[in-house]
Order: sequence, then C-alpha cells, then structure tokens
Amino acid sequence: MAYAVFKTGGKQYRVQVGDVLTVDRIATLAQDREATFDQVLLVEADGTTKIGTPTVSGATVTAKVLDAAARGAKGVAFKFKRRKGFHKKKGFRAALTKIEITAIKG
Repeated sequence: MAYAVFKTGGKQYRVQVGDVLTVDRIATLAQDREATFDQVLLVEADGTTKIGTPTVSGATVTAKVLDAAARGAKGVAFKFKRRKGFHKKKGFRAALTKIEITAIKG
C-alpha cells in the first residue's frame, strides 16, 4: 500500500489513504472541504520510493476535513517555587483540525 510523509504545522506525518488524523488548526479550512498538502517529503508507491530534496516536486496529499474546530485534551501548566508559597496553575486546550486522507499523488 502506498504511503507518504508530509509536513504541516511544523510536524511531519506518515499517512496512507483512509487514515484519520488530527493536525494543528488550519484556519483557512472549513468542515467538509478538501485540503491539499504540497509539502510532501517522501512518497512510496508500487515498491518505488521518491525522496524529496527537501520536497518531492509535483507530489500532493489530498484530505477531507472532518472537523475544523476540534479541541485537544486539557493540558495544565503548573509552576511553583519551593518554600516560597508561590503556585500558579494555568490550563489550555490545543486547537486542532481532524482530517481523513483521500488520495496520494506523486
């Protein structure tokens, strides 16, 4: 089965057709739209592997947006200084986009 490695949001993802994954929020995408990622670093299909320098020219990964406003798990940033009585607690939830890979071209 063909797979590709592409880059978005400063992270790299290894995907196959049909994979569902969550990536950092892409503000320009709406739900049920199609997204195309052109920063493809590696493509493997039919036993041949193309490695980009840094990207494979003409290669794209196409995905369908399942949820454009997903939120990640709650994280907690907790700071303290011992013996000083200083405690600071702050929570956050990452903004994510959930996508399903529909095609790999390259």
